[in-house]
Amino acid sequence: MERVRLVAYSDYLCPWCFNAAVRLQRLQQEDPAVEVCWRSYLLPSRPGRRDLERFRAYTRSWSRPGEESDAGRFQSWQGDTAPPNSSLPPQLAAKAAARQGPEAFEALHERLFHAYFAESRDISDRDTLLDLWRESGIREGGFAAMDDAELRRQVVAEHQEALDLGATGVPSLRLSDSDAVVTGALPLASYRRWVVRTRDRRKEGA
Repeated sequence: MERVRLVAYSDYLCPWCFNAAVRLQRLQQEDPAVEVCWRSYLLPSRPGRRDLERFRAYTRSWSRPGEESDAGRFQSWQGDTAPPNSSLPPQLAAKAAARQGPEAFEALHERLFHAYFAESRDISDRDTLLDLWRESGIREGGFAAMDDAELRRQVVAEHQEALDLGATGVPSLRLSDSDAVVTGALPLASYRRWVVRTRDRRKEGA
């Protein structure tokens, strides 16, 4: 089967990105020749402590993506833990995990989404990120890499790349050999068709 490489711009605080991640993972399980390259997109930060009740009310809207087929697991915010105020820390942690190999990245990538949307954990908090790193079974010595200035530059550069390509939100996906981005969490069937049509088009052009 011919390899198809997708580039996905995503943010760990975006519920639709969680759904896209679940669907793309299932697509890869069905079709191992599909490769997904995850790149960073940064939703606006909210400096300082956010109003918990207003945030809790917002999280009730997560029921909408949660009702879709092939969705992630969502629950409205529980307990008194403060919500995240920036998506940069989890992006940096994911980049640090990627330095430990693709399996480490995938483990933390999945864990970050689940921790935020299903467990009400503040994934912008460093101690929480370290806990999630350990829970993902990644070599602990690699965690400090999230402080590497090069990773921060990489995250910012990927975000700017998405903007330059015309991404108006997340998730946004493109083929690795194309600059045309598709924004929104598509149904799993749509991702399947995209892969099939890409292969068919390449055969016609061969």
